[in-house]
Amino acid sequence: MTTVHLRRAGVSLLVAPDDEGVPVVVHWGADLGDLDDTALRDLVAARRPGIPHSAFNTARRTGLVPDPTRGFSGTPVLEGHRVGGSAPAATPRPTDWSARVEDPPHADATARFTGTDDEAGWAVDVDLELSGAGLVRMRTSVTNTLDGTLHLAAARTALPVGPAATELLDLTGRWCKERSPQRHPWVQGTHRRDARHGRTGHDATLLMVAGTPGFDFSRGEVWSVHTAWSGNHTTYAERTPEGDCLLGGGELLAPGEVSLAPGETYRGPWMLGSWSDAGLDPMSHRLHAHLRARAPHPPHEAPVVANTWEAVYFDHSLDRLTALADVAASVGIDRFVLDDGWFRGRRRDTAGLGDWTVDTDVWPEGLHPLVDHVRGLGMQFGLWVEPEMVNVDSDTARAHPERVLRGRHDLPLEWRTQQVLDLQDEAAYVQVRDSLVALVDEYAIDYLKWDHNRDLTDATHGGVPAVHGQTLAAYGLLDELRAAHPALEIESCASGGGRVDAEVLTRTDRIWPSDTIDPLERQHLQRWTSLLVPPELIGSHVGGPVAHTTGRTHRLGYRAATALLYSFGTEWDLTGLDAATREELRRWITLHKRVRPLVSGGTLVHPDHPDPAVLVTGLVAADRSEAWYVVSTVAATATQHPAPLRLTGLDLDRSYRLTDETATTDQHPADLSTWWAAGTGRVVGGRTLAGAGVSLPAMSPETALVLHARDESRA
Repeated sequence: MTTVHLRRAGVSLLVAPDDEGVPVVVHWGADLGDLDDTALRDLVAARRPGIPHSAFNTARRTGLVPDPTRGFSGTPVLEGHRVGGSAPAATPRPTDWSARVEDPPHADATARFTGTDDEAGWAVDVDLELSGAGLVRMRTSVTNTLDGTLHLAAARTALPVGPAATELLDLTGRWCKERSPQRHPWVQGTHRRDARHGRTGHDATLLMVAGTPGFDFSRGEVWSVHTAWSGNHTTYAERTPEGDCLLGGGELLAPGEVSLAPGETYRGPWMLGSWSDAGLDPMSHRLHAHLRARAPHPPHEAPVVANTWEAVYFDHSLDRLTALADVAASVGIDRFVLDDGWFRGRRRDTAGLGDWTVDTDVWPEGLHPLVDHVRGLGMQFGLWVEPEMVNVDSDTARAHPERVLRGRHDLPLEWRTQQVLDLQDEAAYVQVRDSLVALVDEYAIDYLKWDHNRDLTDATHGGVPAVHGQTLAAYGLLDELRAAHPALEIESCASGGGRVDAEVLTRTDRIWPSDTIDPLERQHLQRWTSLLVPPELIGSHVGGPVAHTTGRTHRLGYRAATALLYSFGTEWDLTGLDAATREELRRWITLHKRVRPLVSGGTLVHPDHPDPAVLVTGLVAADRSEAWYVVSTVAATATQHPAPLRLTGLDLDRSYRLTDETATTDQHPADLSTWWAAGTGRVVGGRTLAGAGVSLPAMSPETALVLHARDESRA
């Protein structure tokens, strides 16, 4: 094979054969420029390692598929064993590599590297893509080329990063505290994050980031990878004594879960890789561009949502819900979503899952009176479902106990008094699919909130571990539903943030990042969720004054400002609001609609502030003609007067009128937000805003300001 040099958006990906013709990633990072064949040969030669003492007799390079038979001492990318057949070799060692490259001038560049091991009976494909935004997509596939069954243990994917990256950032969490950052030095050894929840998981790392010491949102060279898979998976960072620095990932396969008959192929999940030489924000921009370009996300601006869960819970009645819809429409809400409690037997959370028909005891005319009322108010209608789950107390489980996913005669431990429906059972799959299609058909539903409220434990199908097959079946269910109803929008919700990954986002239009809408918790988790997910795909709702999950109390201004730059909504009994509070909520929704064009297409930035009590989030127009910033405090500031605020993302050579647009009257008396002259603001140069910054008013804990920067030349 020949050397492959892919270049896009300031990024180079250089793959060259070693002395044995094995492809090696020589460089992933800053653009190397337009190199001719001679320059490429010189560069590859300059990166040729020496031969140390007490080591292999030839110069060793880590291939595109890190291979222990060639001396790689880290995590093998390929693992498996053969049962039956006559292959004399056990450990795969692909050779005879070839490359097929497509590098059109105005589209994504792609390359497929194919290697075979006739002795062990493995054929390996590694697909590499470099998008127009400079994002790497990579996956590893395996085909069984000999007789006997190949039991696959792993088909991971790994990319080398610069050795200057000596610090790691990944994310962890739990229910209602998803995506909490953790940072530590990257020392020799393997830092591996396994997710074994049968879904992406509340503690999933989302991204594994390696960078130069002290990197932040606007400073430092960083490399990151994301494993795009909604079932069990692993993501890891590995530094070997030989000098390898790798970020990798793949599906976690249980023994016997994937067995390949002769000629069968396993295609691993995509791994996304993003590089930046200016911190986390540009790294995220490449990921955002990729996810924004993926089907099926709608091109329109995300509607403002009223969700009924924390407003009424299971207390469904037509009068109460129509009254809620009336208020929702009056304050500017676009979409009304009926949450849990509408289907047969669902008066509590212990029964009814699996029976996806409307409960005629509560809704004798079906949902038509409510749907008609909502549509008559000019709003869309959405519905909550949890198709992958089942209650033992349901007609489905009583009639078909074999459809409950389990690994033994006894049922798995209950979680939220529910079990998992075995979607690899064809009859169970068809029943759920047909029930959902019938619901969407009958009510012309615009939107489904698709929940998934438990981990998969002790799960097998036909005596084989079931997570891989269950994940593919869930994807199939989403795909078939979207094919039947292309305009239908779907939210990925899994006890809140339990299924947030790039693969599910190829099939859904929004994620629900957490079941907590406590704005203090949301300030942090939305910030870190947006490392991967663009803001218009992150649902953020205004709840009641007292947070359901934490018991904290916050003013409306703080709750609304926290949701302003995302897919905005409410989860609150609006019928109990007095006239002043209703008017204030209406003003916040109106403000969001002013911001909304930037939410769906703007550049998300996180200007770093020296005080950890101050978090800043901004959205900048693509042409940098305007920007919106939310400045929030999450604790008491360290000094009476906070350090100056420096605003990133703007054009350094323009002047901007900076105004305070905070749509509230309930700020704490200590918040001197009138510093920004109301209505007129101040004109400040972009270079001053980014370099010297501007003074912030004194702000009490857990308050927020909304600032608008508008190009003065366009006034």
